[in-house]
Amino acid sequence: MPDKISKVDMEKIVSLCKRRGFIFPSSEIYGGLGSCWDYGPLGVELKRNIKDAWWRAVVQERDDMAGLDASIMMHPQIWVASGHVEGFSDPLVECKVCHLRWRATDLNGSSCPDCGGELTEPKLFNLMFKTFMGPVEDEASVVYLRPETAQGIFVNFDNVLATSRKKLPFGIAQIGKSFRNEITTGNFIFRTREFEQMEIEYFVRPGSDEKWFDYWVQERFNWYLKLGIKQENLRLRRHGKEELAHYAKDCYDIEYLFPMGWAELEGIANRGDYDLVQHAKHSGKTLSYFDEEAGERYTPYVIEPSAGVDRSALALLIDAYDEELAEGETRVVLHFHPELAPIKVAILPLSRNEKLVPLAREVYTKLRRYFMMQYDDAQSIGRRYRRQDEIGTPFCVTIDFQSLEDNQVTIRERDSMGQIRLPIEELVKTLQAKLSGESFATQPLWTAKTAEASE
Repeated sequence: MPDKISKVDMEKIVSLCKRRGFIFPSSEIYGGLGSCWDYGPLGVELKRNIKDAWWRAVVQERDDMAGLDASIMMHPQIWVASGHVEGFSDPLVECKVCHLRWRATDLNGSSCPDCGGELTEPKLFNLMFKTFMGPVEDEASVVYLRPETAQGIFVNFDNVLATSRKKLPFGIAQIGKSFRNEITTGNFIFRTREFEQMEIEYFVRPGSDEKWFDYWVQERFNWYLKLGIKQENLRLRRHGKEELAHYAKDCYDIEYLFPMGWAELEGIANRGDYDLVQHAKHSGKTLSYFDEEAGERYTPYVIEPSAGVDRSALALLIDAYDEELAEGETRVVLHFHPELAPIKVAILPLSRNEKLVPLAREVYTKLRRYFMMQYDDAQSIGRRYRRQDEIGTPFCVTIDFQSLEDNQVTIRERDSMGQIRLPIEELVKTLQAKLSGESFATQPLWTAKTAEASE
Protein backbone atom coordinates (compact mmCIF):
# COMPACT_ATOMS: atom_id res chain seq x y z
CA MET A 1 0.00 0.00 0.00
CA PRO A 2 1.20 3.57 -0.69
CA ASP A 3 2.39 5.73 2.22
CA LYS A 4 0.39 8.81 3.31
CA ILE A 5 2.47 11.95 3.32
CA SER A 6 0.22 14.85 4.35
CA LYS A 7 -3.04 16.02 5.87
CA VAL A 8 -5.52 18.00 3.82
CA ASP A 9 -6.27 21.68 4.30
CA MET A 10 -9.21 23.63 2.89
CA GLU A 11 -7.13 25.28 0.15
CA LYS A 12 -6.25 21.88 -1.32
CA ILE A 13 -9.90 20.83 -1.34
CA VAL A 14 -11.05 24.07 -2.98
CA SER A 15 -8.31 23.75 -5.61
CA LEU A 16 -9.13 20.12 -6.38
CA CYS A 17 -12.85 20.89 -6.62
CA LYS A 18 -12.26 23.66 -9.15
CA ARG A 19 -9.62 21.77 -11.14
CA ARG A 20 -11.55 18.52 -11.46
CA GLY A 21 -15.09 19.83 -11.83
CA PHE A 22 -16.64 19.23 -8.41
CA ILE A 23 -17.48 22.80 -7.38
CA PHE A 24 -17.05 26.17 -9.12
CA PRO A 25 -17.50 29.74 -7.85
CA SER A 26 -20.95 30.86 -8.94
CA SER A 27 -21.18 33.57 -11.61
CA GLU A 28 -17.42 33.40 -11.97
CA ILE A 29 -17.18 35.18 -15.34
CA TYR A 30 -18.91 38.17 -13.69
CA GLY A 31 -16.57 38.20 -10.73
CA GLY A 32 -18.56 35.75 -8.64
CA LEU A 33 -21.24 36.19 -6.00
CA GLY A 34 -20.29 35.90 -2.36
CA SER A 35 -20.87 32.51 -0.75
CA CYS A 36 -22.55 31.06 -3.84
CA TRP A 37 -21.22 27.92 -5.49
CA ASP A 38 -22.08 25.82 -8.54
CA TYR A 39 -21.71 22.04 -8.54
CA GLY A 40 -19.91 20.87 -11.66
CA PRO A 41 -20.14 17.52 -13.51
CA LEU A 42 -18.53 15.52 -10.70
CA GLY A 43 -19.97 17.57 -7.84
CA VAL A 44 -23.53 17.08 -8.99
CA GLU A 45 -22.96 13.32 -9.10
CA LEU A 46 -21.46 13.34 -5.60
CA LYS A 47 -24.43 15.29 -4.24
CA ARG A 48 -26.89 13.00 -5.98
CA ASN A 49 -25.16 9.94 -4.55
CA ILE A 50 -25.25 11.41 -1.03
CA LYS A 51 -28.95 12.16 -1.34
CA ASP A 52 -29.67 8.73 -2.83
CA ALA A 53 -27.75 7.02 -0.01
CA TRP A 54 -29.69 9.02 2.59
CA TRP A 55 -33.04 8.30 0.92
CA ARG A 56 -32.29 4.59 0.74
CA ALA A 57 -31.34 4.49 4.41
CA VAL A 58 -34.25 6.50 5.83
CA VAL A 59 -37.09 5.83 3.35
CA GLN A 60 -36.54 2.92 0.98
CA GLU A 61 -35.20 0.47 3.55
CA ARG A 62 -37.78 1.34 6.24
CA ASP A 63 -41.50 0.70 6.68
CA ASP A 64 -42.09 3.69 8.95
CA MET A 65 -41.17 6.57 6.64
CA ALA A 66 -42.88 8.49 3.84
CA GLY A 67 -41.42 11.07 1.47
CA LEU A 68 -42.43 14.66 0.70
CA ASP A 69 -41.34 17.52 -1.52
CA ALA A 70 -42.97 20.71 -0.24
CA SER A 71 -42.98 24.08 -1.97
CA ILE A 72 -40.14 26.50 -1.24
CA MET A 73 -42.57 29.43 -1.00
CA MET A 74 -45.39 28.92 1.51
CA HIS A 75 -48.12 30.97 3.16
CA PRO A 76 -46.43 33.73 5.20
CA GLN A 77 -48.48 32.87 8.31
CA ILE A 78 -46.55 29.60 8.50
CA TRP A 79 -43.46 31.58 9.46
CA VAL A 80 -45.44 33.59 12.02
CA ALA A 81 -46.69 30.36 13.62
CA SER A 82 -43.23 28.75 13.63
CA GLY A 83 -41.66 31.78 15.30
CA HIS A 84 -39.39 32.65 12.39
CA VAL A 85 -40.84 36.09 11.69
CA GLU A 86 -40.36 37.18 15.28
CA GLY A 87 -37.35 35.21 16.41
CA PHE A 88 -35.27 33.83 13.52
CA SER A 89 -32.46 36.33 13.85
CA ASP A 90 -28.80 36.74 14.72
CA PRO A 91 -27.09 39.58 16.58
CA LEU A 92 -25.41 41.84 14.00
CA VAL A 93 -22.66 44.39 14.50
CA GLU A 94 -21.54 46.93 11.90
CA CYS A 95 -18.34 48.92 11.51
CA LYS A 96 -19.14 52.65 11.66
CA VAL A 97 -16.36 53.43 9.17
CA CYS A 98 -16.33 50.70 6.47
CA HIS A 99 -19.91 49.50 7.14
CA LEU A 100 -18.96 45.83 6.95
CA ARG A 101 -21.15 43.58 9.08
CA TRP A 102 -20.48 40.52 11.22
CA ARG A 103 -22.42 38.16 13.37
CA ALA A 104 -21.61 39.24 16.92
CA THR A 105 -21.16 35.65 18.12
CA ASP A 106 -18.45 35.06 15.47
CA LEU A 107 -16.16 37.78 16.83
CA ASN A 108 -15.36 36.12 20.17
CA GLY A 109 -14.15 39.38 21.64
CA SER A 110 -11.59 39.98 18.88
CA SER A 111 -11.06 43.35 17.20
CA CYS A 112 -12.42 42.78 13.74
CA PRO A 113 -12.44 45.68 11.22
CA ASP A 114 -9.17 46.08 9.31
CA CYS A 115 -9.92 49.78 9.01
CA GLY A 116 -9.79 50.17 12.78
CA GLY A 117 -13.34 51.49 12.95
CA GLU A 118 -15.65 51.23 15.93
CA LEU A 119 -18.38 48.60 16.01
CA THR A 120 -22.03 49.36 16.71
CA GLU A 121 -23.92 47.67 19.52
CA PRO A 122 -25.42 44.31 18.44
CA LYS A 123 -28.88 44.48 16.88
CA LEU A 124 -31.08 41.60 15.73
CA PHE A 125 -31.08 40.81 12.02
CA ASN A 126 -33.74 38.46 10.59
CA LEU A 127 -32.17 35.78 8.42
CA MET A 128 -35.14 35.08 6.14
CA PHE A 129 -35.07 36.20 2.52
CA LYS A 130 -38.16 38.30 1.89
CA THR A 131 -39.80 38.82 -1.48
CA PHE A 132 -43.21 39.54 -3.04
CA MET A 133 -45.65 37.26 -4.82
CA GLY A 134 -47.64 38.76 -7.69
CA PRO A 135 -47.43 42.13 -9.44
CA VAL A 136 -48.04 44.34 -6.39
CA GLU A 137 -45.23 44.90 -3.89
CA ASP A 138 -47.04 45.50 -0.61
CA GLU A 139 -47.30 43.82 2.78
CA ALA A 140 -50.23 41.69 1.61
CA SER A 141 -48.04 40.04 -1.05
CA VAL A 142 -44.98 39.31 1.13
CA VAL A 143 -43.61 35.77 1.01
CA TYR A 144 -40.37 34.26 2.25
CA LEU A 145 -37.89 31.79 0.83
CA ARG A 146 -38.03 29.01 3.38
CA PRO A 147 -35.16 29.01 5.87
CA GLU A 148 -35.70 25.29 6.58
CA THR A 149 -37.60 22.36 5.08
CA ALA A 150 -39.20 21.31 8.38
CA GLN A 151 -42.28 23.53 8.27
CA GLY A 152 -43.41 22.09 4.94
CA ILE A 153 -43.50 18.71 6.67
CA PHE A 154 -45.46 19.93 9.69
CA VAL A 155 -48.20 21.64 7.68
CA ASN A 156 -48.58 18.45 5.59
CA PHE A 157 -48.80 16.16 8.61
CA ASP A 158 -52.52 15.47 8.13
CA ASN A 159 -52.19 15.00 4.35
CA VAL A 160 -49.40 12.46 4.67
CA LEU A 161 -51.08 10.67 7.58
CA ALA A 162 -54.32 10.27 5.62
CA THR A 163 -52.79 9.19 2.32
CA SER A 164 -49.95 6.97 3.55
CA ARG A 165 -52.07 5.28 6.24
CA LYS A 166 -49.03 5.14 8.53
CA LYS A 167 -49.33 4.37 12.23
CA LEU A 168 -47.28 6.06 14.91
CA PRO A 169 -44.35 6.05 15.22
CA PHE A 170 -43.70 7.17 11.66
CA GLY A 171 -41.66 9.81 9.89
CA ILE A 172 -41.76 12.14 6.91
CA ALA A 173 -38.52 12.69 5.00
CA GLN A 174 -37.68 15.53 2.65
CA ILE A 175 -34.69 16.75 0.65
CA GLY A 176 -34.77 20.35 -0.54
CA LYS A 177 -33.24 23.80 -0.80
CA SER A 178 -33.37 26.31 2.04
CA PHE A 179 -32.24 29.93 2.20
CA ARG A 180 -30.78 32.01 5.01
CA ASN A 181 -29.44 35.52 4.66
CA GLU A 182 -26.40 34.73 6.77
CA ILE A 183 -24.48 37.73 8.06
CA THR A 184 -21.14 35.98 7.80
CA THR A 185 -20.42 33.04 5.53
CA GLY A 186 -17.29 31.18 4.61
CA ASN A 187 -15.20 28.02 4.82
CA PHE A 188 -16.09 27.12 1.23
CA ILE A 189 -19.49 25.35 1.12
CA PHE A 190 -19.73 24.92 4.90
CA ARG A 191 -21.92 28.00 5.46
CA THR A 192 -23.77 29.47 2.50
CA ARG A 193 -26.97 31.42 1.98
CA GLU A 194 -28.46 28.80 -0.32
CA PHE A 195 -28.09 25.21 0.85
CA GLU A 196 -29.76 21.82 0.64
CA GLN A 197 -31.14 19.88 3.57
CA MET A 198 -31.97 16.22 4.20
CA GLU A 199 -34.52 16.33 6.98
CA ILE A 200 -36.77 13.92 8.88
CA GLU A 201 -39.64 14.72 11.19
CA TYR A 202 -40.35 11.54 13.14
CA PHE A 203 -43.70 11.57 14.98
CA VAL A 204 -43.98 9.57 18.21
CA ARG A 205 -46.27 9.07 21.17
CA PRO A 206 -45.58 11.53 24.03
CA GLY A 207 -43.57 9.73 26.65
CA SER A 208 -41.71 7.61 24.09
CA ASP A 209 -39.86 10.62 22.67
CA GLU A 210 -36.70 10.20 24.73
CA LYS A 211 -36.31 6.59 23.60
CA TRP A 212 -36.74 7.58 19.95
CA PHE A 213 -34.47 10.57 20.38
CA ASP A 214 -31.64 8.28 21.59
CA TYR A 215 -32.40 5.88 18.73
CA TRP A 216 -32.11 8.53 16.02
CA VAL A 217 -28.91 10.02 17.48
CA GLN A 218 -27.19 6.66 17.18
CA GLU A 219 -28.81 5.78 13.85
CA ARG A 220 -27.65 8.99 12.20
CA PHE A 221 -24.14 8.80 13.68
CA ASN A 222 -23.75 5.28 12.32
CA TRP A 223 -24.87 6.38 8.84
CA TYR A 224 -21.76 8.52 8.43
CA LEU A 225 -19.56 5.66 9.59
CA LYS A 226 -21.17 3.34 7.02
CA LEU A 227 -20.29 5.84 4.30
CA GLY A 228 -16.64 5.56 5.26
CA ILE A 229 -16.04 8.65 7.41
CA LYS A 230 -13.31 7.92 9.92
CA GLN A 231 -14.69 7.56 13.44
CA GLU A 232 -11.94 9.72 14.93
CA ASN A 233 -13.22 12.62 12.82
CA LEU A 234 -16.77 12.37 14.19
CA ARG A 235 -18.18 13.17 17.60
CA LEU A 236 -21.49 13.84 19.34
CA ARG A 237 -22.02 17.10 21.21
CA ARG A 238 -25.07 17.62 23.40
CA HIS A 239 -26.47 21.14 23.55
CA GLY A 240 -26.40 22.90 26.89
CA LYS A 241 -29.69 24.19 28.23
CA GLU A 242 -28.68 27.76 27.47
CA GLU A 243 -28.17 27.05 23.75
CA LEU A 244 -31.28 24.94 23.09
CA ALA A 245 -33.69 26.40 20.54
CA HIS A 246 -36.98 27.64 21.99
CA TYR A 247 -38.82 24.60 20.64
CA ALA A 248 -36.31 21.94 21.71
CA LYS A 249 -36.43 19.60 24.69
CA ASP A 250 -33.04 18.19 23.81
CA CYS A 251 -30.53 18.30 20.96
CA TYR A 252 -27.33 16.64 19.81
CA ASP A 253 -25.02 17.77 17.04
CA ILE A 254 -23.03 15.28 15.02
CA GLU A 255 -19.79 17.18 14.51
CA TYR A 256 -16.99 16.61 12.02
CA LEU A 257 -13.37 17.66 12.42
CA PHE A 258 -13.13 20.09 9.49
CA PRO A 259 -9.82 21.87 8.74
CA MET A 260 -11.17 24.88 10.69
CA GLY A 261 -12.06 22.70 13.69
CA TRP A 262 -15.04 20.76 15.01
CA ALA A 263 -18.31 21.96 13.47
CA GLU A 264 -21.88 20.74 13.02
CA LEU A 265 -22.61 18.19 10.33
CA GLU A 266 -26.12 17.24 11.45
CA GLY A 267 -28.45 18.14 14.30
CA ILE A 268 -30.91 15.78 15.99
CA ALA A 269 -33.52 17.59 18.08
CA ASN A 270 -36.42 16.55 20.28
CA ARG A 271 -38.93 19.24 19.28
CA GLY A 272 -41.71 18.04 21.58
CA ASP A 273 -45.18 18.97 20.27
CA TYR A 274 -44.28 22.62 19.67
CA ASP A 275 -44.70 22.71 15.89
CA LEU A 276 -47.98 20.84 15.50
CA VAL A 277 -49.51 22.78 18.39
CA GLN A 278 -48.42 26.10 16.87
CA HIS A 279 -49.75 25.33 13.41
CA ALA A 280 -53.02 24.00 14.82
CA LYS A 281 -53.42 27.20 16.82
CA HIS A 282 -52.65 29.57 13.93
CA SER A 283 -54.46 27.68 11.16
CA GLY A 284 -57.51 26.58 13.14
CA LYS A 285 -57.02 23.01 11.89
CA THR A 286 -56.66 19.95 14.13
CA LEU A 287 -53.22 18.40 13.83
CA SER A 288 -53.47 15.44 16.15
CA TYR A 289 -53.40 11.67 15.98
CA PHE A 290 -56.06 9.17 17.03
CA ASP A 291 -54.46 6.10 18.53
CA GLU A 292 -56.87 3.24 17.80
CA GLU A 293 -55.12 0.80 20.14
CA ALA A 294 -55.20 3.16 23.11
CA GLY A 295 -58.52 4.73 22.12
CA GLU A 296 -57.22 8.26 22.63
CA ARG A 297 -56.28 11.34 20.63
CA TYR A 298 -53.09 13.28 21.25
CA THR A 299 -50.61 15.61 19.58
CA PRO A 300 -47.47 13.66 18.63
CA TYR A 301 -43.99 14.64 19.74
CA VAL A 302 -41.38 15.05 17.03
CA ILE A 303 -37.77 13.91 16.69
CA GLU A 304 -35.92 15.82 13.96
CA PRO A 305 -32.67 14.60 12.37
CA SER A 306 -31.59 17.45 10.05
CA ALA A 307 -28.50 17.10 7.85
CA GLY A 308 -26.90 19.38 5.29
CA VAL A 309 -26.17 17.94 1.85
CA ASP A 310 -23.46 20.53 1.21
CA ARG A 311 -21.76 20.01 4.57
CA SER A 312 -21.92 16.25 4.04
CA ALA A 313 -20.28 16.66 0.63
CA LEU A 314 -17.54 18.80 2.14
CA ALA A 315 -16.90 16.36 4.99
CA LEU A 316 -16.80 13.41 2.61
CA LEU A 317 -14.38 15.18 0.27
CA ILE A 318 -12.07 16.08 3.15
CA ASP A 319 -12.24 12.65 4.75
CA ALA A 320 -11.59 10.86 1.45
CA TYR A 321 -8.63 13.04 0.45
CA ASP A 322 -5.13 11.61 0.68
CA GLU A 323 -1.71 12.41 -0.69
CA GLU A 324 0.34 9.25 -0.92
CA LEU A 325 3.85 8.37 -1.98
CA ALA A 326 3.51 5.79 -4.72
CA GLU A 327 6.29 4.66 -7.05
CA GLY A 328 8.43 7.66 -6.18
CA GLU A 329 5.78 10.31 -6.83
CA THR A 330 2.91 11.93 -4.99
CA ARG A 331 -0.45 10.38 -5.74
CA VAL A 332 -3.55 12.44 -4.88
CA VAL A 333 -6.48 10.13 -4.28
CA LEU A 334 -10.04 10.41 -3.04
CA HIS A 335 -10.92 7.22 -1.15
CA PHE A 336 -14.67 7.59 -1.66
CA HIS A 337 -16.98 4.81 -0.54
CA PRO A 338 -18.03 3.14 -3.83
CA GLU A 339 -21.64 4.15 -3.21
CA LEU A 340 -20.63 7.82 -3.26
CA ALA A 341 -17.97 7.93 -5.98
CA PRO A 342 -19.16 10.21 -8.81
CA ILE A 343 -17.60 7.92 -11.45
CA LYS A 344 -17.71 4.21 -10.66
CA VAL A 345 -15.69 2.85 -13.58
CA ALA A 346 -13.35 4.40 -16.17
CA ILE A 347 -12.55 2.78 -19.51
CA LEU A 348 -8.93 3.35 -20.52
CA PRO A 349 -7.72 1.98 -23.86
CA LEU A 350 -3.95 1.52 -23.69
CA SER A 351 -3.63 3.96 -26.58
CA ARG A 352 -5.66 5.59 -29.34
CA ASN A 353 -4.53 2.94 -31.79
CA GLU A 354 -7.30 2.34 -34.30
CA LYS A 355 -7.24 -1.38 -33.55
CA LEU A 356 -8.01 -0.82 -29.84
CA VAL A 357 -10.70 1.85 -30.12
CA PRO A 358 -13.61 -0.31 -31.41
CA LEU A 359 -13.27 -2.86 -28.59
CA ALA A 360 -12.77 -0.13 -25.95
CA ARG A 361 -15.90 1.68 -27.17
CA GLU A 362 -17.84 -1.59 -27.20
CA VAL A 363 -16.92 -2.30 -23.57
CA TYR A 364 -17.77 1.29 -22.58
CA THR A 365 -21.19 1.08 -24.24
CA LYS A 366 -21.89 -2.26 -22.57
CA LEU A 367 -20.98 -1.08 -19.07
CA ARG A 368 -22.54 2.39 -19.08
CA ARG A 369 -26.00 0.87 -18.69
CA TYR A 370 -24.93 -0.27 -15.23
CA PHE A 371 -22.49 2.35 -13.95
CA MET A 372 -21.72 6.06 -14.15
CA MET A 373 -18.58 6.02 -16.28
CA GLN A 374 -15.87 7.95 -18.07
CA TYR A 375 -14.00 7.08 -21.26
CA ASP A 376 -10.48 8.51 -21.21
CA ASP A 377 -7.83 8.03 -23.90
CA ALA A 378 -5.82 11.26 -23.52
CA GLN A 379 -2.15 11.12 -22.43
CA SER A 380 -0.26 8.17 -20.97
CA ILE A 381 -2.02 5.37 -19.11
CA GLY A 382 -0.18 6.34 -15.91
CA ARG A 383 -1.47 9.93 -16.07
CA ARG A 384 -4.97 8.67 -16.71
CA TYR A 385 -4.81 6.40 -13.66
CA ARG A 386 -3.76 9.43 -11.60
CA ARG A 387 -6.65 11.51 -12.93
CA GLN A 388 -9.12 8.82 -11.95
CA ASP A 389 -7.49 8.45 -8.51
CA GLU A 390 -7.89 12.19 -7.95
CA ILE A 391 -11.63 12.12 -8.64
CA GLY A 392 -12.17 8.96 -6.58
CA THR A 393 -13.02 6.42 -9.31
CA PRO A 394 -12.92 2.98 -7.64
CA PHE A 395 -12.05 0.95 -10.76
CA CYS A 396 -10.35 1.45 -14.11
CA VAL A 397 -10.71 -1.03 -16.96
CA THR A 398 -7.79 -1.15 -19.39
CA ILE A 399 -8.11 -2.55 -22.91
CA ASP A 400 -4.74 -3.51 -24.43
CA PHE A 401 -3.51 -5.35 -27.52
CA GLN A 402 -3.72 -8.70 -25.75
CA SER A 403 -7.44 -7.98 -25.28
CA LEU A 404 -7.87 -8.28 -29.05
CA GLU A 405 -6.59 -11.84 -28.88
CA ASP A 406 -8.04 -13.25 -25.64
CA ASN A 407 -11.11 -10.98 -25.15
CA GLN A 408 -9.92 -10.19 -21.63
CA VAL A 409 -9.30 -6.85 -19.91
CA THR A 410 -7.51 -5.58 -16.81
CA ILE A 411 -9.34 -4.13 -13.81
CA ARG A 412 -7.23 -1.83 -11.66
CA GLU A 413 -8.40 -0.92 -8.14
CA ARG A 414 -7.99 2.65 -6.89
CA ASP A 415 -6.99 2.06 -3.26
CA SER A 416 -4.48 -0.79 -3.54
CA MET A 417 -3.56 -0.20 -7.21
CA GLY A 418 -3.84 -4.01 -7.52
CA GLN A 419 -4.89 -5.47 -10.85
CA ILE A 420 -6.69 -8.54 -12.09
CA ARG A 421 -7.35 -9.79 -15.60
CA LEU A 422 -10.65 -11.39 -16.56
CA PRO A 423 -12.93 -12.06 -19.54
CA ILE A 424 -15.05 -9.15 -20.79
CA GLU A 425 -18.18 -11.25 -20.29
CA GLU A 426 -17.49 -11.30 -16.52
CA LEU A 427 -16.92 -7.55 -16.19
CA VAL A 428 -20.41 -6.46 -15.16
CA LYS A 429 -20.96 -9.03 -12.39
CA THR A 430 -17.39 -8.64 -11.12
CA LEU A 431 -17.62 -4.86 -10.93
CA GLN A 432 -21.07 -5.00 -9.36
CA ALA A 433 -19.76 -7.34 -6.66
CA LYS A 434 -16.75 -5.16 -5.93
CA LEU A 435 -18.73 -1.91 -5.90
CA SER A 436 -21.13 -3.49 -3.42
CA GLY A 437 -18.29 -4.09 -0.99
CA GLU A 438 -16.51 -7.32 -1.92
CA SER A 439 -12.83 -7.11 -1.05
CA PHE A 440 -10.54 -6.75 -4.01
CA ALA A 441 -8.08 -9.01 -2.24
CA THR A 442 -10.42 -11.99 -2.71
CA GLN A 443 -9.47 -11.97 -6.40
CA PRO A 444 -6.04 -13.17 -7.56
CA LEU A 445 -3.76 -10.37 -8.65
CA TRP A 446 -2.64 -10.23 -12.24
CA THR A 447 1.10 -10.52 -11.78
CA ALA A 448 2.27 -9.48 -15.23
CA LYS A 449 4.17 -6.22 -15.50
CA THR A 450 1.56 -3.49 -15.87
CA ALA A 451 1.53 -0.44 -18.06
CA GLU A 452 1.25 1.75 -14.94
CA ALA A 453 4.41 0.33 -13.44
CA SER A 454 6.33 0.87 -16.65
CA GLU A 455 5.46 4.56 -16.88
